[in-house]
Amino acid sequence: MTDRHDLPPGFRWGVATAAYQIEGAVREDGRGPSVWDTFTAREGTVRDGHTGDTACDHYHRWPEDVGLMRELGVDSYRFSIAWPRVRPTGRGPVNAAGLAFYDRLVDGLLDAGIEPLPTLFHWDLPQALEDEGGWLARDTAYRFAEYAAVVADRLGDRVRSWITLNEPFVHMVYGYALGNHAPGRTLLLDALPVAHHQLLGHGLAAAELRARGGSVLITNNLTPVRPASASAGDLAAADAYDTLHNRLFNDPVLLGRYPDLSAFGVPADLGGAVRDGDLALIAAPLDGLGVNYYNPTLITAPTDPGLPFADAPIEGVPRTAFGWPVVPDGLRELLAGLHERYGAALPPVTITENGCSYPENLDDQDRIAYLSSHLDALAAAVAQGVDVRGYFTWSLLDNFEWAEGYHQRFGLVHVDFETQKRTPRASFTWYRDLIAAHR
Repeated sequence: MTDRHDLPPGFRWGVATAAYQIEGAVREDGRGPSVWDTFTAREGTVRDGHTGDTACDHYHRWPEDVGLMRELGVDSYRFSIAWPRVRPTGRGPVNAAGLAFYDRLVDGLLDAGIEPLPTLFHWDLPQALEDEGGWLARDTAYRFAEYAAVVADRLGDRVRSWITLNEPFVHMVYGYALGNHAPGRTLLLDALPVAHHQLLGHGLAAAELRARGGSVLITNNLTPVRPASASAGDLAAADAYDTLHNRLFNDPVLLGRYPDLSAFGVPADLGGAVRDGDLALIAAPLDGLGVNYYNPTLITAPTDPGLPFADAPIEGVPRTAFGWPVVPDGLRELLAGLHERYGAALPPVTITENGCSYPENLDDQDRIAYLSSHLDALAAAVAQGVDVRGYFTWSLLDNFEWAEGYHQRFGLVHVDFETQKRTPRASFTWYRDLIAAHR
C-alpha cells in the first residue's frame, strides 16, 4: 500500500462517474435526446442492445450514492452534467427541472462534506446539435460556451472548479473517425476539425467560467507511447501516434500551437478549421490538467497504407476483463514525460480517472492490486517532481460502459442492474481505509 508520506499534504481523494453512464431517466423532466440515445437505439451499436435508459438510476437514487461517498470518505466527486438535460436542444430555453437536479446534487454533496467537481461535456451532445453538424460545426463551440455560462450562473456560487471537456481525443476518434461510439461517424482523418472545435469550445467556456469566478481544468486521456523497437520506422510511427493522441490536445492548451501534423498530410490549420484568435482563447492559462490513465500504447511501423502507425500488443503483463494491459509504471512514465515536455507550462495535475474492469464478484483483490500499484506509480512521479494534486478512481459504481453496455464492471460498488441494489466491494473498503490513513 502507498505510504501516507509519499503524497503531498492536501492531496485530494475522489471518485468519478459520467451522466449518461449512471443517471438513466433519459425521458424525464424535459431532458432532450443526446447522441447516445440515438446511437444506442440503432441495432448492433452496443453489445447485447444495452442502453443508458435506466443505467444506475442515479437520477432518482443520488442520495444513496452520495451516502456511499460519505462512507468512503472522499474529498471530492467528479461527475458530469448532461447538456441535453439542461438545454434539451443544445440552445435556446433552459430546462429548469434539469438544472434543479444538479442543484440538489451539489447541495447534497456539500452537506456530506464532499466538493463537487463537475465536467460539462462527457460525450452526450444534444442530438439537435449533432443534426446541425455536431463537433464538425464551429457553431457547436459557441453553443457549448452558452451552456457553460447557464450552468455556472446556477451552480457557481457553490462550485469552485470545473472541467470543460472529458477526453476530446477519445470522442473524436471513437465518435467521429471510427464510429465505435456516438454519434457513429466514420470519417477517419476528416474528423480532425472535431479536435479543434472541441478545444475552441473549451477556450470559450473557460472564459465564461472564469468570468464567474471559477477555476478551470480540461481532462485528457493520455498514454505513454512506446516504439516496438529502436528501428527508424518504429520510432517515426511512435512519434506520429504520440502527436495524434497526446500532443494534438495538450500542445494547443499548454503551448498555444498545434503540433506538426505533416505525418498525416494535415496542414497546421487543420484544413481551415483554425482561425485567427482561436489559439489565444484555447491557450488561456489552466488552473489544472486532468489526466485519465489506463495503459501505455505500443506502436510499430504500419504494414499497409493509411495511418502512419500501427498498434501492437503489450505482452507479458496481466490484463483486465476489458483486455487492457496492466502497466502501473506507465502512469509514472506518463507524468514524468509531461513534466519533461512542458516544464513550467504544465499546470498542477489531477488524475481524474484511473481504474479497471474485472469480472462480477465482491472478492476484489485484482482491483485492489491494480489501484494500489498505480498509486505507488503516482507517488513515484511526485517524487520525481511532478505536481499532482489529487486522484479520482474510475468508478464509484458499475455503470453503462459505452459500446460494451453493462458487461464491463469498473465500480468500487457492485450494481445489480435488475434491482439497482448497491453492494460495496472489497476495494471500496480498501479505498476507504487508504483515504483515512492519509488524513
